[in-house]
Amino acid sequence: QVQLVESGGGLVQPGGSLRLSCAASGFSFSRLRMNWYRQVPGKERELVAGITGTGSIANYADSVKGRFTISRDNAVNTVYLQMSSLTPEDTAVYYCNAVEFAITGAKAYWGQGTQVTVSS
Repeated sequence: QVQLVESGGGLVQPGGSLRLSCAASGFSFSRLRMNWYRQVPGKERELVAGITGTGSIANYADSVKGRFTISRDNAVNTVYLQMSSLTPEDTAVYYCNAVEFAITGAKAYWGQGTQVTVSS
């Protein structure tokens, strides 16, 4: 059974840091591109960061460059999002996303989301 489980969200003060984790099961994890998205009520889901299967290439939204770092540990089937210098504008539900590429096309999987609230 394919499953993505996020953890690590919570309440943090502006300027603080959080690390999100996403544990994957039911996949050949190292073959997946992994992404973090976020969404606030009334807005579309936004791609925050992505990383290739080997971890060699990472990409970031302009709004988080220099503050967020995506990484992965293929030995434990987990992807991370280290967030620092957080601002209230980072408040959102953060979703883990896995993309599996096959001959028939790409298939996407989603976690249940974890709330991040940045507030004093």
